Amino acid sequence: MSGKDRVAVAVLLVEAVVLAVLEVFFLNLRFDGTLLPDLWDFPFPVTVLVAMVTTPWLVITAAKVHPKMSVAGSPLLVWLVTLGLFGFSGPGGDVTLLADWRALLLLGAGAMPAAVTVGAVMGRPPVDG
Repeated sequence: MSGKDRVAVAVLLVEAVVLAVLEVFFLNLRFDGTLLPDLWDFPFPVTVLVAMVTTPWLVITAAKVHPKMSVAGSPLLVWLVTLGLFGFSGPGGDVTLLADWRALLLLGAGAMPAAVTVGAVMGRPPVDG
């Protein structure tokens, strides 16, 4: 892997960390009239949709940089570790990942499509060249 490819993979891994942190911190958005309009305090886990789109995209982009499975799967692994670190031991020791359906939905919607994408990358025949 060339130096340019290493930098590209490093940037993708940093993006995975930033996305995981933002998705954990904004998972608890609610329509409570504070930040969003007041709609009877209804939960609005928009970061689940962000995770559903961005984690497979990170895997696909890493596979384009280098088709090796360890490189292609590294954004998913970094995303999962960051989600665990910031979700269960956030800033100041606070638990930011609530034990409810939104946390499970975030984990499933972020990890499952990316894991399927890693499987698709592994299933491709090797490219010579």
